Amino acid sequence: MTGHLADKVALVTGASGGIGRASAVALGAAGATVVVTDVGQRADEGEKTVALVQEAGGDAWFEPLDVTDEVAWERTVRDVVARAGRLDLAHNNAGVGHAAPLVDTSLEDFHRVVAVNLTGVFLGLKHQIPAMLAGGGGSIVNTASLAGLKGLDRGSAYSASKHAVVGLTRSAALEVAGSGIRVNAVCPAATETAMTAELPADLRAAIVAPQAMKRFAAAREIGAAVAWLLSDEASFLTGVAFPVDAGATAG
Repeated sequence: MTGHLADKVALVTGASGGIGRASAVALGAAGATVVVTDVGQRADEGEKTVALVQEAGGDAWFEPLDVTDEVAWERTVRDVVARAGRLDLAHNNAGVGHAAPLVDTSLEDFHRVVAVNLTGVFLGLKHQIPAMLAGGGGSIVNTASLAGLKGLDRGSAYSASKHAVVGLTRSAALEVAGSGIRVNAVCPAATETAMTAELPADLRAAIVAPQAMKRFAAAREIGAAVAWLLSDEASFLTGVAFPVDAGATAG
């Protein structure tokens, strides 16, 4: 499907590494112009993603964005439309993890996880949808998780935020389906990222345990699913929490 996203403009959050970088590269390889975003402190890694997108055949540039900051969202979407003329696709991927028993999770940590994982997606949708409506439609994918479909041992804050992303995705999809915008969520199981690399060995093993395929995904495998969901190849899908989970929800 090389080139099937030519003339499309895509925005990816949390794109300085992991799944965000992989989806940005997949979108670029399909011909999209990709706006790579992440917090300013990760600008150097963001520029590396830009270079990888360009190597894959797409155009790209980096925009600093704190997804918890509504003013920053307003500025970023405005800048994208001013520079590229439109916004067609978005992958709301920025997220943080937190591994601890519920009773050992501080309120500060809980708020931080919710702010990035949930409020960041809410703000993305709030400002992406009007831009897409102005351009005649679009497609959005939010990163949830297998932990948005099932509970996660020592992951109460993370799982709560990802369950909420699934609900937010479904509600938004219902609101905008008649306006030519699709909204879906991707729900990855165990994936090799900087976040999962920091988990204790026993928790990494526990995450893989429910899967029929006993391995971690490469980020590119999730990125490929995101690019497909965003494309017209998935034109009849909206409001879906799409498991990319090595069979974890099959049995």
